[in-house]
Amino acid sequence: MPSPFRRDQLSPEMITRYGLDRRPKSTIIGAVLLIGGFVAALIFVTIGLNRPPLNATLVTWSDAAPDHVSVTFVVKRKGEDTLTCVLRAQDKSRADVGYAPITIEPGSANVQVDYELRTIAPAYIVELLGCSIGPTASVQGPQFPPGVVPPDQPWTP
Repeated sequence: MPSPFRRDQLSPEMITRYGLDRRPKSTIIGAVLLIGGFVAALIFVTIGLNRPPLNATLVTWSDAAPDHVSVTFVVKRKGEDTLTCVLRAQDKSRADVGYAPITIEPGSANVQVDYELRTIAPAYIVELLGCSIGPTASVQGPQFPPGVVPPDQPWTP
């Protein structure tokens, strides 16, 4: 129950005796949470702004023949970076029929890549699994059915 008196009406001894000299704990907890949330948001934004800019988009693909597909994708990156991008083709049962890691050497910041992906059966889906800076891509590995040997890449006529 709050005091019927204001703090300025009481002597310093009474303020101390009856505990009116303390701030409410909820105010302190709220201030700590507010400051902690601000610091967390600041860290999140800083990390987001310092990530290396890398964007890869699958533009088009066509099943040119049962043994290969023509794939076009665009990569936006820093020009001095060497990238590894991974393409995957799957059949209707979602089993891999083609898989290829592709190395993109340093050069232009915007690169359009045309690639002929060899497949062991007609492709139903083609995916650009992702691109990473460096020699290996941090994406899921090939998922060919047991006993199936992945085809050599790239396809050549």
